[in-house]
Amino acid sequence: MFEKAIEDFRKNGFAVIPDFIDSGFVEELKKRIHELVDNIDVTKEKMATDETVNPSVDIESADKIRFFFEKEAFDEKGNLKVDKHKALFRIGFALHCLDPTFKRLTFSDKVKALVKELGFESPRVAQSMYIFKNPEIGGVFIPHQDATYLHAVGDDLREAGIWFALEDATEENGCLSFIPGSHKTGLHRQYVRNEKENDPPFVFTKDNPDYKDEDFVLAPAKKGSAVLIDGLVDEDFVLAPAKKGSAVLIDGLVVHRSAQNRSAKGRPIYTFHLYDDKTCKWDPKNWLQPTAINPFPNLFAN
Repeated sequence: MFEKAIEDFRKNGFAVIPDFIDSGFVEELKKRIHELVDNIDVTKEKMATDETVNPSVDIESADKIRFFFEKEAFDEKGNLKVDKHKALFRIGFALHCLDPTFKRLTFSDKVKALVKELGFESPRVAQSMYIFKNPEIGGVFIPHQDATYLHAVGDDLREAGIWFALEDATEENGCLSFIPGSHKTGLHRQYVRNEKENDPPFVFTKDNPDYKDEDFVLAPAKKGSAVLIDGLVDEDFVLAPAKKGSAVLIDGLVVHRSAQNRSAKGRPIYTFHLYDDKTCKWDPKNWLQPTAINPFPNLFAN
């Protein structure tokens, strides 16, 4: 069913699959997020979302539905400058465990068929996120490999993300861009628990490489698409637009990024990350670790 996408994924580290989700389900997903945001208390949920965020916030969110705001959504006094529906950066990291609507997509028969074609034997879903990329204030994602933050260990490493476009993802509103083939260059650095006391709780093992713009390619995605994500210099990146309803498959080791959204159109997406527990094991040095609420459920067993 997904032969061409799997071929592209193996070659480039990513693949765009149009029309993965039907329009009705796309709207259902967005409606559910709207309901969740309606019910939040901004005074309790307000927190930073850039690199200065306290790492403990992410740890505490590993098995919760937690709301993160864009830094630019607040004025110098800490008050919201825009409606809360337009102020959010992401929701993480356990939608796949705690919300029935997103659980239904994550563990759908179509997703299972795709992951099975990828060759996964015992796929476990480690985390999930809804990323808003709101109009005019949607933040940048710097070049990175997903495996930097979500790493498994083994000779046969199988890690991937699936990224679902809930509106058209274009160059204007910050679609993904990739360095094709960079998933074959190994893990560039890792974000790990720091064993030294009285130091930052998490550290990078190396500085970020100097990726070139010309190495990236865009990956546009139509609304409803899914993107498979594999997880060096800017000129290597290519854009990957995705239509609404598309899925983008992303290898855990492929280098990718997205620009700020300064357009008038949002770029909401849902994504989750998985690894094959049959061929590799979760790294105990990762910031994210399984809990009773988020035990990294097996995709095929749910």
